[in-house]
Amino acid sequence: MADLDDIEGAFLAAFRPPPRRRLSEWIEANIVLPSGVSAQPGPVRLWPYQREIADAIGHPSIERVTLVKPVRVGFTSLLTAALGGYIANDPAPIISLQPTEQDCRNYVVSDVEPTLAESPALHGMLTTERREGSRNTMLSRRFSGGSLKIIAAKAPRNLRAHTARVLFIDEADAMEAGAEGDPITLATRRTLSFPDRKIVVGSTPTFEDTSAVLRLYCESDQRVFEVPCPECGTFTEILWRHIEWEPDKPDTAAFRCPHCEALVDERHKPRMVEAGRWTATAPAIPNHAGFRLNALVSLLTNASWGRLAKEFVAAKDRPDQLQVFVNTILAEGWREAAEEVDDEALASRAEPFGLERLPPNVLAITAGVDVQRKDRLEVTFVGWGEDDEMFILSHRVLYGSPQHNETWRDLDHMLRERWTHPLGGTLGVDAAVVDSGDGVTVDKVYAFCRERAGRRILAGKGMAGSRQALTIGGKVRGGGRVHIIGVDGLKGQLLTRLQSGRSVRFSDELGPSWFEQLTAERRVVRYERGHPTRRWVRKAGQDAEALDCTVYAMAARHAVVSNLAIRRDELAHLPTPSKAPTVVRSAWMGR
Repeated sequence: MADLDDIEGAFLAAFRPPPRRRLSEWIEANIVLPSGVSAQPGPVRLWPYQREIADAIGHPSIERVTLVKPVRVGFTSLLTAALGGYIANDPAPIISLQPTEQDCRNYVVSDVEPTLAESPALHGMLTTERREGSRNTMLSRRFSGGSLKIIAAKAPRNLRAHTARVLFIDEADAMEAGAEGDPITLATRRTLSFPDRKIVVGSTPTFEDTSAVLRLYCESDQRVFEVPCPECGTFTEILWRHIEWEPDKPDTAAFRCPHCEALVDERHKPRMVEAGRWTATAPAIPNHAGFRLNALVSLLTNASWGRLAKEFVAAKDRPDQLQVFVNTILAEGWREAAEEVDDEALASRAEPFGLERLPPNVLAITAGVDVQRKDRLEVTFVGWGEDDEMFILSHRVLYGSPQHNETWRDLDHMLRERWTHPLGGTLGVDAAVVDSGDGVTVDKVYAFCRERAGRRILAGKGMAGSRQALTIGGKVRGGGRVHIIGVDGLKGQLLTRLQSGRSVRFSDELGPSWFEQLTAERRVVRYERGHPTRRWVRKAGQDAEALDCTVYAMAARHAVVSNLAIRRDELAHLPTPSKAPTVVRSAWMGR
């Protein structure tokens, strides 16, 4: 009888499915990274902090996974490996949401295709031939039992035709709400028909008060990665406040244990991270695994504590770079101390310099031109030092209709001027941005800039939202191109600079009304279709020409290609002109 029981048991066991393999184990056994994708090509060996993230993505009872991440921790490669895991083991309709169309194409070409081609378990699984019309394209693929759609958040209409059981969202904080609403919410709705859906969201956070990934993390079980101190054994999440170094020696950076106060050298980090663990700080939240990670636990050479300390020292006095460090290294949201500054306080910081009295540190000059459609052009000249310190050198007003050629001839003459530099030689305008966004004088602006493109006189159109400071847009009527100006980001950089003290310096030739106009807008958080959005709002009854001109001059800085250190040396070897150049000056602002 016992033999029959054994035979029956063996027979039934043959039909029993094998135990479910953890996704982290499957990835390490099957995913191979090509040299073009990873600095460490070959079979994947997950970092200790990646394993639990992978297992949460693959766990059937966890519906949502949120990751607040820095750079240098391999999240994109992990996401691609997890994608491969679903294609091979749990096929389903899958959507991967990326911020832009270009991001979609880059992700497919640079990550998905090379990784799947290099991994034997996935090779050839995605169809590439066109079938059934145009469904199989670069961003729309099929595989046995499922499909993969790579969709741009800026084109949410593409979501309407697709549903998905598995949704991957990368760089959520770079996605903005459009006319149809928040793309993350729209994409999530496409999974509602699946009771076993999986939603994975990862992003480097941007601004603390509007960050999508930080908001989602707060709705999760909020796991943090803790490592043991080699001296006392207590587990701690390593934060920036725990990193110390000797004065002026950031390469000596080490970890100060907050429990036993031992100073732990970098050489202990690999062993600490290998023994690390994820701890849920809100364990009562079910089915939503949230992970928060910073680059201080990364084992990459370029993420050593000494290297990161050097990066911090280089960025700490430059607010725009400090924000990048906080966002991309510490994986924290950026928060300003205030959303507006006082114009009288700024005016009190004026110093005795100007275009005719250039400070020695000014090595490049840019200009921003605001077009007032009825009667004038306004121009702000900004000087730049080697460390990108800003000097507001002058603001001029050119009276005359922008529809008249004489007005543009006066502007051309103004932008051709050169000024004596105290080191020797002269400086002129290196680049300028002229506003073309009023819709009335646009043809005049395009014609003016097209003929002067070789001097880097650029037609610019300000656009709100998360954009780069200066990008080349489309071609315009009559030839040439319009340049897209990311005004919200530049205004935020300017606000941060103004709050930091001496990052922006002002000429004493600027009138009180100029400072009023510079501070004419404040940043507020508004909810649009339930999505928090940062917006710049004009103070009632105030003009903002000075602010607009300064922002355009900041954008023009990104078109300056000269090496300022070399320029300093060149100026020092040039003779100082014996006579200042003759200039024709328009009326100063502040009438």
